[in-house]
Amino acid sequence: MNPVCLFRARSGDAGALQELFETLCPRLTRMAGYYARRCPEDAEDLLQEAWHGVFAALPRVDMHIGDPVQYLLQYARWRLLDAVRKSLQHEPPQELDEELLCAGHGHQVLDTLALNAFVAQLTPIQREIVACLLAGLTWREAAHALGCTSANVAYHVRRISQCYRDWQQKNMSL
Repeated sequence: MNPVCLFRARSGDAGALQELFETLCPRLTRMAGYYARRCPEDAEDLLQEAWHGVFAALPRVDMHIGDPVQYLLQYARWRLLDAVRKSLQHEPPQELDEELLCAGHGHQVLDTLALNAFVAQLTPIQREIVACLLAGLTWREAAHALGCTSANVAYHVRRISQCYRDWQQKNMSL
C-alpha cells in the first residue's frame, strides 16, 4: 500500500479509506473467521473489533519503520485477541453443582488443592503465566511482565488449556 494513501486515509480521504478497506478486508475477514471458530464470539463482531484496532492505530502508524500495513494488521490482531479474551472470561459456567454452592468455604480449599496439583505439572513459564493471569493481568500485561510478546502468552495459554483438559479428563476417570 502506498504511504501517500495512508497519509490521505489519516485525514479522512474517502478514496484512500476505500483503498485501505480493499487492502485489509480480506485478511481481517480471514483473521476474524479463524478466531471465531475458536471462541464463542461471532466473526462479524470480531471483524468489527479488528477494524476498530485498524482505525485506532492509523493515526500512530510510522511510515518510515517497517511495513505500515503489517503494523495495522498487528494492531487489529491485538484488538481482536483482547475481545476473544474478554469473551472467554465472561463465558458462563457450563453447569453449576448445587452441592458445591451450598458447601460454604470447604470447596475453596479443594479448589486450591486441585489448582496446585494441576499447576505443579506445568513448565516454569506456564506457571508464571498462570500466576499472572490469576493475579488479574491481561495477556498483554502478562507478556510485558514476563518480557515476551502477547502472542507467546497466547501460545502458552492454549497449551495450558489443553494440558488442563487432559488433566481434568484423567482425574475425572479416577
